[in-house]
Amino acid sequence: MKQFRRRIFEIIQLGNKEDKPSRFCDYLIVASIVINLLILIINTFDFSEKIQTVLFIVEAVTVVIFLVEYILRIITADILYPNAGPIKSRLLFIFSLEGMIDLLALLPYFFLMLPSGIVAFRILRVFRVFRLFRINTQYDAFNVVLDVLRDKKEQIISSVVLIFILMLASSVAIYSLEHDAQPDAFPNAFSGMWWSVSTLLTVGYGDIYPITIAGRIFTIITAFLGVGMVAIPTGIISAGFVERYTRLKSMTTETKGDDMRFIMITAEPSHPWVGRAIRDISLPPELLVVTIVRDGQVIIPRGDTMLVAEDHIVLGAIEFQNDIGIQLREVPITGGHKWRGKKIRDLDLSRDSVIVSIIRNGNPIIPAGDTTIHTEDLVTLCEKV
Repeated sequence: MKQFRRRIFEIIQLGNKEDKPSRFCDYLIVASIVINLLILIINTFDFSEKIQTVLFIVEAVTVVIFLVEYILRIITADILYPNAGPIKSRLLFIFSLEGMIDLLALLPYFFLMLPSGIVAFRILRVFRVFRLFRINTQYDAFNVVLDVLRDKKEQIISSVVLIFILMLASSVAIYSLEHDAQPDAFPNAFSGMWWSVSTLLTVGYGDIYPITIAGRIFTIITAFLGVGMVAIPTGIISAGFVERYTRLKSMTTETKGDDMRFIMITAEPSHPWVGRAIRDISLPPELLVVTIVRDGQVIIPRGDTMLVAEDHIVLGAIEFQNDIGIQLREVPITGGHKWRGKKIRDLDLSRDSVIVSIIRNGNPIIPAGDTTIHTEDLVTLCEKV
């Protein structure tokens, strides 16, 4: 049963082009999402009851596919989160961003069948828009957006705070300048906030506008400041995209072997990393997974990125200088070797040396600090040269 569940997990996960059932599952989910979104758009038009019935049946089929996938992901959540218990792992998936999107994409279909009088529930049909986000989970390229926002979150938050401060200050100022001249248009500071939003964001609804000379001069100044302030987060995000894609391009060049300063390993089907998430891989602090080359495509890894067979994994030594190379050296452990019987944390290694793997009885072992070295082990040592 455990092997069967792991096989189900491999099929519903994204990205293994060599696994035909897995690719079929990916195509089926994407097709279901596209069909469901088309039905969502078509339903905004008036059609005959017969056509509406056909659309409802087609939508029901796609929702059943979503429901089956959602249940399978809950069942196999303990494989996605191997360090959590059976209950905790399922709760982690349900309340994760992907799990919440899947759930919110499912619920509106069942709300459609509620009586029309239950307005509070029928309003939740708006959650159908979350089916748009389901397409995001099917392509690693879309994850670049989240990676950029995550990398630049401090700068973005700072710029948003500045915009909010300017918005608050301008709303109070315009209220003070215009309240006496037009008390109906600017009865309180909140109305000034509405004017400030439309002016700073260059929307200009025109429902509230100044009529005094001082108010119009202040509006001109606020509009100019708004153009500059709104451009700040846009520039930060744009710079983040440039950095991310520059890194992608450089990683692609490095994996071709031109002056490589990284370690690239291939995950064989029997490799212990296959089927595990990046966050669950035990790596020395000096190393990190820089990128993954899968079927000729470069993937920027995240904590929940799953490794599959035949992945080319690029490891970077984060403490090594760029102008210094690194090399791998294999150390066979004989009966009289000084490392035999010792834990890795107890070895007398230089700070420029890291044990990255151990071959024991033909099987690779990813070492941890408490891993004990045995006779006939083949230890792979990464050293600075």
